[in-house]
Amino acid sequence: MKDLVCPLAVLPTAGGDKEGGGSESDYVSMAALDLRAELDSLLLQLLGDLEELEGKRAVLNARVEEGWLSLAKARYAMGTKSVGPLQYASHMEPQVCLQASEAQEGLRKFKVVRSGVHAPEEVGPREAALRRRKGPTKTPELQSSEAPRDPLNWFGILVPHSLRQAQASFWDGLQLAADIASLQNRIDWGRSQLRGLQEKLKQLEPGAA
Repeated sequence: MKDLVCPLAVLPTAGGDKEGGGSESDYVSMAALDLRAELDSLLLQLLGDLEELEGKRAVLNARVEEGWLSLAKARYAMGTKSVGPLQYASHMEPQVCLQASEAQEGLRKFKVVRSGVHAPEEVGPREAALRRRKGPTKTPELQSSEAPRDPLNWFGILVPHSLRQAQASFWDGLQLAADIASLQNRIDWGRSQLRGLQEKLKQLEPGAA
């Protein structure tokens, strides 16, 4: 922050170009001005990301609290022993998966998607290739690629609305957690870019620091 002084301070003076041609110091000053403008833009982006990160963390905490409160209401309505690990399925499959994409070098974004969304697209070409090579494939493999069942069915067919609210709150929490991870990664990337620009500015203006 202390390195970011007013860009007008490095503008060439009116008498700095008396001979009609720009001096080397003028070009250095213009290059420093461009760096300072880029520093200002990056710093504003970092401040916006930090503000957004703080807001999303507050919303995440609220969603988690809502989820546990709704879960407590469901246990009170159905009975403590009716909502617990004893009702979990013996074989569990993930409901969601995390996708990571790299927008720029070192900058990754994370997204939570349901497990069954991309399953048909991934299975189709593989199954066609296997049929051409080895003939018909086994049906159990196709059945295992289907979307997993709703975990609410573990606790019965007619579950209270509070249990569905708990599931929705925790689902929102997962989405927010992925957004927070993307924001944190972008903030770390922005800080590294900021340090790099500051080093370049120090090389142009050794006495700026």
